[in-house]
Amino acid sequence: MNQEMTPAPSLADLTRKLIAFRDARDWKQFHTLKDLLISLNLEAAEALELAQWKPAAAFDAQAAPGGPLHERLREECADVLLYLLLIAEAADFDLARAAAEKIETNARKYPVEKSRGRAEKYDQL
Repeated sequence: MNQEMTPAPSLADLTRKLIAFRDARDWKQFHTLKDLLISLNLEAAEALELAQWKPAAAFDAQAAPGGPLHERLREECADVLLYLLLIAEAADFDLARAAAEKIETNARKYPVEKSRGRAEKYDQL
């Protein structure tokens, strides 16, 4: 079965798999919350570096499916997600639930009638 046809694992499934990977290598000792936060930012910076010095349209084209940066962007974003899962596990919260709650919070801060087509922060609307 092709990857696009295979159902994507849930965040909980990914977390279980990631924790098993980590624990099999005895790496939890290195995964303090502080170090996970640092690593998250380093991985995010690696994703950001892909866009450095490129005009927006050129980067968008290079990062699109089939483009020369697409696979690297995919890998860097996966690294960011994996660190987020480890952070959520270390800090003992459900990342999917936190994300769903944040969307609801943002919906209240940015009502469609005030924010549609505007880039201002919620306190400037």
